[in-house]
Amino acid sequence: MSHIAVTGANGFVGRTVVRTLLARGHQVTAIVRRSTAEIDGVRQYVAGETAASAWPADLRPDAVIHLAARVHVMRENAPDALAAFREANVAGALRVAEAAQRAGARRMVFVSSIKALAEVDSGRPLREGDTPQPQDPYGVSKLEAEQALVRFGEQGGLEIVIARPPLVYGPEVRANFLQLMSAIARGIPLPLGAIAARRSLVYNQNLADALILCATDPRAAGECFHITDGADLSVAELAKTLGRHLNKPVWLPPVPASWLLLAGRLTGRLPQVERLVEPLRVDSSHIREKLQWQPRFSAEEGLALTAQWYRSTHRGHAS
Repeated sequence: MSHIAVTGANGFVGRTVVRTLLARGHQVTAIVRRSTAEIDGVRQYVAGETAASAWPADLRPDAVIHLAARVHVMRENAPDALAAFREANVAGALRVAEAAQRAGARRMVFVSSIKALAEVDSGRPLREGDTPQPQDPYGVSKLEAEQALVRFGEQGGLEIVIARPPLVYGPEVRANFLQLMSAIARGIPLPLGAIAARRSLVYNQNLADALILCATDPRAAGECFHITDGADLSVAELAKTLGRHLNKPVWLPPVPASWLLLAGRLTGRLPQVERLVEPLRVDSSHIREKLQWQPRFSAEEGLALTAQWYRSTHRGHAS
């Protein structure tokens, strides 16, 4: 088995990656910005905000899965958002790559985002070779990090693998997905009945399985992979599925997309509305063909497990 270092190991995806690695018998080192609860069998290294600028001399992983990042936020408050994202996501990723190389790691898996490529599809699912057109500072920083890491790997001999997930969901999810479940559980009407645009998503455990394969399979070296559940749902279908598993009726008034976009402009929430009404389908056939990866959970199963978690942790809302 391999020794895998995981940055951002105490995050939403990182916790699942660590648990899965341990279950499969790998040695794991968790690299975090600040101390967190101990996990049996995991060595924890607190790197601080420098994100692995000076790893301990005895840390010798075979591969690094880099999840630590400044994530996309709805209401940005940094005076220079792009500079802040570049510092965390581009410079930070390069510091991790340098540390990994010094430590003798053969490979680094960089967890990017589909936002490095685009915010919407252009009539067909997005493929790895499509021309990147990121639309916000987060997406720009992820694309620049991908490009910088590829150059670093070519010059220094570190194998770089890029993973681009779309929306990630699962137990312990936060942000918009949690808000959607909360609204459904509370019986709040959702004006989404007329929205037919489909979007890809990936269950947290499916993503963890794919990232571990990217870190350990020799065939993954130098590749870029899109990772999805393989099912593209409209937001109305997503809401109905969650409602069924939450045992809650879902009311979806058929408000036209143009009305929702206008409301988004008037309220300053246009980006959030666009993510509901615009299509973002992602082609994940490359990882399936190259590595013979298949998602362990269907979207239906993943959504059921996510709803089950919500019902067990938000009893006042889900009863």
